Amino acid sequence: MLDLKYVLANLEKVRETLALRNAELPVAKLSALDRDRREAITEADQLKAERNESSKAIGLLMKEKKGDEAASMRERVRTIGERIRALDEAVKRAEGELEEILLSVPNLPASDVPVGKDESDNRVERTWGECPTFDFEPRDHVEVGEMNQMLDFESAAKITGARFVVLTGLGARLERALAQFMLDMHVTRSGYTEVIPPFIINRESLQGTGNLPKFEQDLFRFVEPENWYLIPTAEVPLTNLKAGEILDAGVLPLKYVAYTPCFRSEAGSYGRDVRGMIRQHQFGKVELVSITDQESSFQVLEELTGHAESILRALGLHYRVVTLSTGDLGFSATKTYDLEVWLPSQNAFREISSCSNCGDYQARRAKIRYRPAGGGKPLYAHTLNGSGLAVGRTMIAMMEQYQNEDGTFDIPEVLRPYLEPRI
Repeated sequence: MLDLKYVLANLEKVRETLALRNAELPVAKLSALDRDRREAITEADQLKAERNESSKAIGLLMKEKKGDEAASMRERVRTIGERIRALDEAVKRAEGELEEILLSVPNLPASDVPVGKDESDNRVERTWGECPTFDFEPRDHVEVGEMNQMLDFESAAKITGARFVVLTGLGARLERALAQFMLDMHVTRSGYTEVIPPFIINRESLQGTGNLPKFEQDLFRFVEPENWYLIPTAEVPLTNLKAGEILDAGVLPLKYVAYTPCFRSEAGSYGRDVRGMIRQHQFGKVELVSITDQESSFQVLEELTGHAESILRALGLHYRVVTLSTGDLGFSATKTYDLEVWLPSQNAFREISSCSNCGDYQARRAKIRYRPAGGGKPLYAHTLNGSGLAVGRTMIAMMEQYQNEDGTFDIPEVLRPYLEPRI
């Protein structure tokens, strides 16, 4: 959530900045609510001062045995009290409306984010690896997976519905191997603390990360209790581990990693993504989350992005890194790098990880603060997150980039030990 004081002091600047990311700021409504709130606070303060003076005067009148005057003044104090209560309620309502508006306003883009209307304006930062070439027509992951008896979409549709998959045999083993490999890399080489969080979260946690109230339609919600949801990503429980806390600067940055299923309604049509495993209602993902101080968050973003890249490099997968433009930026992010892996069947790069710095946007919502090392009042932390990586899409990239003419595909050397039988 944006800083209300900053927004109210810079309404036009904020409105213009949000317009760069195709978002609107209701300036007139914010101004009116702030004006009403300020007027109510001013009047309430004046009446409270008058009530205090009247209360003192009543005491003096009683000592002077002027009961009638004291009774008249008590009636005035009672009337003042009713008005103060009404004003306090008005302030509370205005503040509630102001917060409700801000909960639906996205984060402000960082100054170095490219300005653009959509993904076509994203900026390519670097490309890694050789683009695979074939002397045959490359198959897509669905065909490769079915030829290797790894993917069973028909059974998934029978037991659940569309856009689910049953992984069998090598497919199930690859999912497990990839997740274990990614976790080992992030924990042993990059210093993340592994976490197994709940896969069910409450409404407050989703509001803390910016998923609610804006994106209710993208979530799977319980009928009972109504404030429970399935996680859309481990970013939500990991970020909220420190919700409502004041941390010591010395423990920062906190670095968490988790492998979890993710559940998304994926409302709407996605064309070619409806086929296969690219966009499903349930998928596995290794998620990275960091909580840090305000000064170092953009350096942490570079490091976190590098950690996600290290998985792709270790697997030898051709990919590129792009900086999202203002028009393609995620709701809570101030800056995002997308890692896009090459899919030969589509002759295109497809997103496999988004690594974002959310600044203090999520921390304000989740009330995550820290005490500066040099003293002073607590400051809001900065939160970051990124996929390290989406396991299903990594499997897809492997199957397509390493495929052979006979329908088989090669396994990267670093992954083979994870597929060997172990007791």
